Amino acid sequence: MFHKLNVRRWVARLAIGVLPFAIGCGAPEAPVTLESGEADAAAGLRDALLFHAGFDNGWDAGFATGDAQLYTAPSYKEMDKAMPGIGNPDVEIVSDAGIFQHALRFNKKNQHAIFYRAENNLAYSEAAWNGTISFWLSLDPASDLEPGFCDPIQVTDAAYNDGAIWVDFTPENPRQFRLGVFGDLNMWNPENIPQDENPVFANRVVVVDPPPFTRENWTHVVVTHENLGSAQGGEARLYLDGRLQGAKTGIAEPFTWDVTNASIRLGINYVGLFDELAIFNRPLLETEIQALGQLERGVSDLLP
Repeated sequence: MFHKLNVRRWVARLAIGVLPFAIGCGAPEAPVTLESGEADAAAGLRDALLFHAGFDNGWDAGFATGDAQLYTAPSYKEMDKAMPGIGNPDVEIVSDAGIFQHALRFNKKNQHAIFYRAENNLAYSEAAWNGTISFWLSLDPASDLEPGFCDPIQVTDAAYNDGAIWVDFTPENPRQFRLGVFGDLNMWNPENIPQDENPVFANRVVVVDPPPFTRENWTHVVVTHENLGSAQGGEARLYLDGRLQGAKTGIAEPFTWDVTNASIRLGINYVGLFDELAIFNRPLLETEIQALGQLERGVSDLLP
C-alpha cells in the first residue's frame, strides 16, 4: 500500500539513501531507506502530469502544458463570449473546504459554460488517444442536485455524445453515477437515435448504482482511457477511491476533434464541491491511482 508521504521527502531520501533522525542526545535512529516502488510511482506520476488545478491560489491551473486560465461563457452554445475567470456568482472558491486546502463550490445548478481549454492540456491524438482524468467530489446527490442530468466533468469539442468523455449523475432519485465515452456521433449513431431509445448508448456507459458520494467525505474519481480512435479499438475505465467500478472495451469509432475548440468542462448542472483536477498523458495503473489518492498534499506533491 502506498503511504501518505510527501514526494519531496521521497526525492531527498532517494538522493542520500538514508534519512537519519536525531534522538535524545543526538544518537541517530537506524537509517530509513526509501522503497524503490515509492520513488518509481512518484516519478512516473510526475512525468505523466499535463495539468493540475487545485484552486488553492485562484481559478487558474497551478500547472498546465497549455492555457492555464479558467473561462466562463453564458452557455456552451456561446463559447465565443468566453471571458477569463468565473462569471457565475453561484460558483466560488471556498477556503479550507477542499480535500487538501480550498475547493470550488457550485451553490446552485450551474448552467454557465465553465471550462479550461483542452489544447495541449490533454494528450489528444486522432490515431490513439491515451490519458487519465482525476478529480474529487463531495456532495449528497439525492438532496444537493437539482432535477436533470448533471456532468461534474465533460471533455469534448462538440457535445456529450460526439467525441466526448464524461461522468454524470442520472436525472432523478435514486441517481446513478456513470462514465460515458463516445467517438464521432455520425459513426456510432448514424441515425441519431435518442439516447434513451438507443441500445448502443446504454451498452457503452459504465454505471455505479448506488453511487458512494456524501457531503461528509470526499470521493476520488478517476477515468483512464487508451487507444481511443485507433483501428484496434479503445477502452475506458472508471475508478472510485482507487477501486475499479467497470470498463468498456471495443470503442471502435474515431474521435475527430477540432482541438482549438475542445474544452475541459466543469460542473455542468452541478451542485456541490469539486477539487483537485489533474490530467495525465497516459492511463495510470491501478496502483498509481491508489498512490495518487494518498498523496499527502495531493498533486501539489508532484510539482517542483
